[in-house]
Amino acid sequence: MEDSLNKVYRNQSLIYKYVLYFVTIGCIVFFFPKGGKFKYEFQKGKPWQYENLYAPFDFSIKKTSEELAEERKAIEGQQMAYYNYDDLVVQEVTQEFREKFTTTFTSDRFSAGERRRLERVGMEILNELYKNGILQNSEEISNSDRIYLIKNNEARRITKNDLQNISQIDATIQEQLRSRRMGVYYSLFQELFFNIVKPNVTIAADLSKMELEDELSKISLTRGNVDEGKLIIAKGEVVEAENLKILNSLKSEFESTLWTANNQYFILFGYTVLVALVLMMLFFFLKKYRPAIYRNNVKVTFIFFNILLMVFLTTLVVKYNEAYVFVVPLCILPLILKTFFDARLGLFVHVLTVLILGFVVPNSFEYIFLQIIAGIVTILTVSELYKRANLFISVGQITLIYIVGYFAFHIIHEGNLDNIHWFTFGFFLLNGMITLFAQPLIYIYEKIFGMVSDVSLLELSDTNSKLLKELSNKAPGTFHHSLQVANLAEAAANAIGANAMLVRVGALYHDIGKMNNPTYFTENQVTNVNPHDDLDPKDSAKIIIAHVIEGIEMAQKNKLPDRVIDFIRTHHGTTRVYYFYKKELDKNPETDEADFQYPGPIPFSKETAILMMSDSVEAASKSLVNPTYPVIEAFVEKIVSGQMKANQFLNANITFKEIETVKKVLKQKLTNIYHLRIEYPE
Repeated sequence: MEDSLNKVYRNQSLIYKYVLYFVTIGCIVFFFPKGGKFKYEFQKGKPWQYENLYAPFDFSIKKTSEELAEERKAIEGQQMAYYNYDDLVVQEVTQEFREKFTTTFTSDRFSAGERRRLERVGMEILNELYKNGILQNSEEISNSDRIYLIKNNEARRITKNDLQNISQIDATIQEQLRSRRMGVYYSLFQELFFNIVKPNVTIAADLSKMELEDELSKISLTRGNVDEGKLIIAKGEVVEAENLKILNSLKSEFESTLWTANNQYFILFGYTVLVALVLMMLFFFLKKYRPAIYRNNVKVTFIFFNILLMVFLTTLVVKYNEAYVFVVPLCILPLILKTFFDARLGLFVHVLTVLILGFVVPNSFEYIFLQIIAGIVTILTVSELYKRANLFISVGQITLIYIVGYFAFHIIHEGNLDNIHWFTFGFFLLNGMITLFAQPLIYIYEKIFGMVSDVSLLELSDTNSKLLKELSNKAPGTFHHSLQVANLAEAAANAIGANAMLVRVGALYHDIGKMNNPTYFTENQVTNVNPHDDLDPKDSAKIIIAHVIEGIEMAQKNKLPDRVIDFIRTHHGTTRVYYFYKKELDKNPETDEADFQYPGPIPFSKETAILMMSDSVEAASKSLVNPTYPVIEAFVEKIVSGQMKANQFLNANITFKEIETVKKVLKQKLTNIYHLRIEYPE
């Protein structure tokens, strides 16, 4: 039992990767839409590449979304709305007319016979106004020329012009009086009707909506059938309008019938195998070409999390509306991976993710082509992300690639610009704006996964930061030494293509441990008093060696990233404090070398190796008496050769050629630093 537990403990990293692998496969397959895939790929305007295709079963030809939208629009334009006629309003108006008639047409102005005649004319005008009813100006009117008027529980078909409108009442009154040659009474009738006439026709919204929905439900989703065995398309025939509709109908029917209780497990198994193959390629790539990342479970989890995130977002958008598929900012993936790792890994992961999404999206070839090209552009253009302008420029280029690519595909498919969907370009612009969210996303990832980006490194390189400010106050000599080392290491890193920003930050912080005992280091001694003169060489060596451990503790307390702390750990490797070792050796020939040796580890990257060389060379260069170029050359060769003989670069992925380049840069920089001016006469 104990042996089994020990074996599990020793292989826990590998077990975690297996769990991560299978969980990721399960999640991706779960996100996939439930359905099979049509076994033929085809595109409008391209010839049919397969053998003659015959209908495998009877199926209906489905109408396109454009055809259905057109039919719907036609029905909505022709559908007659229903309006309610309110008799109570007419009765109220009639009653009010009789009451107010006597106050308008008074007995002192008109005779009894004349008033009866005028009242009869007024009632005739009122009946004419309410013959089909009066509609409010703001009341919605049907698109159709004809409407249904519901009066006395009966729907009668009339035209829109048969209805009176509040704004037309004056004209109707004037016309009725003119036809009776009674125009002189217009002002009196106008005043009377203005105060009493009310609209009595309103739209029956619920009934109209119900009728419209009933008519829309009668729209047939298909037009015609294809019988089993009928030739659909011949080999080499161009996929065009009619046969494209038939092929799309067959594809839809095939995929819907394929997902049955008997078949679904086979389809899921097929998806699982294909996704497993893609993710297996990623593991093989990491193990072979990025072993450091492969060994780090946090980084592997980070990569898989980003793949899952992109698959989840894309499938979510496709399920909602596949037209919005290009809104998903897939280029954030290579952008972020390049920021935290390198361009090659970023592009490889992006291509694998796009291949997985090919199962989900419509027009998979077009999608894969555009996304891979956009990913390549992202990798080639995005650099120095800490410069804000660079991200905007790169996003602009990515968006342009999307637009140009979509434009070209449309021309290939349609042969013209007639049916181009201009709003798709808006999706590409929205995609670009969302891609700008990469900056805050990088910050979030740094906090969650403990990663370090160039943006964070730029912030850490600020010499006014709390820790470096403290270093400059407590140990000014060490601070100046760190600045010089940073300049040397940055130049060397640029020469061999290493991460110059990371090296510079590592150099600035590599000696922060000296703050605890600054006077025990020669660069901080401003007098001739050396505290080591009163100490045993072993004790002196302990104090010197302790600055590495104390520096690590100080860095962790101030929450510096692990990638920066690595420079503190490795900048002396497993070398000896040679001065005090030699001093003790003269006193005691049996001295244990381990008491004077730094704890390590030795450098394990190009950047940490560069810092070790730069630190040793800069520190030792202070002892040069007459720093001429030959002296500096021999001096640099001696120090770096000594480190190589001590196997300090055994774990670093730095080549002999790169070490020679670093030495060359160090020699040039030291020559410039110690360049003597001409001695001017007094």
